[in-house]
Amino acid sequence: MDTLNKAEYKRFASNCPVRCRILTQKIQNLADYISVISASITSKDVFWFRGHENVNWTLIPSALRYPRAQERTRALKLLSEFKRVAEIKILRPPPLPKEELKWVQLAQHYGLPTRLLDWTESATIALYFACLKTSLDGVIFMLNPVDLNKLSYPSRPRIFDTQSDGSVIKRYLSLSGSQSKRGPGTIAVNPTWNSDRLMLQKSVFTLHGARFDLDKDQAPSLVAVPILRESKPSLREELGRVGVDESSIFPELEHTCNFLKRRANLDQENQ
Repeated sequence: MDTLNKAEYKRFASNCPVRCRILTQKIQNLADYISVISASITSKDVFWFRGHENVNWTLIPSALRYPRAQERTRALKLLSEFKRVAEIKILRPPPLPKEELKWVQLAQHYGLPTRLLDWTESATIALYFACLKTSLDGVIFMLNPVDLNKLSYPSRPRIFDTQSDGSVIKRYLSLSGSQSKRGPGTIAVNPTWNSDRLMLQKSVFTLHGARFDLDKDQAPSLVAVPILRESKPSLREELGRVGVDESSIFPELEHTCNFLKRRANLDQENQ
């Protein structure tokens, strides 16, 4: 397999704001990608994946990206308003107040800023998201969620869930938008798959505490896999041939329509 040349590596590394190990293999096709993932995961440990279509993006959840603490806290408090409005509009709303994580998942699904960051158990779904914008370099991040949790909670070497770790999760969801290097770090959480989209995308989450950005200090296992813009069109075609496309990972009909129009080579801007 080819490796990134000096110019390609410099281009990628200078634009990637996440401090972690960067792999040097050059992903030119799906076989390259699967080979790199397989070689990187040499144990039976669980690994999670996240794809960025833009290498410039950080690993910070939407509610914590605002520049001022007051804005971040205000964004987090929107959940209360969301509950008040959404409960009557949703067929089976989560019970109040004990299913707080389900409410946060639901709010994130509809675009509300939260302190959750989406990951997936599927390496190919992460690659799909990394290849969305073909004019920019992308990246796949990989991490071991159990190792992540060991740093914050050495006595609980596992992925957290609401049944066993409800008190920990509740503590995180009650945090304000204040940032502190000495505050609670990021943890890995298994959600309840309470929507078709979560299930299709094999969604999992990191839940961020007072240390917002995820990097090698919080997650020593964190690795970046460069996806150069030149390879994205062919990678998207190959993903489509193995059934990873917009219609397969988004349950909503509008995504199916978008997929059908693209497959028919119709320009969406002219519709």
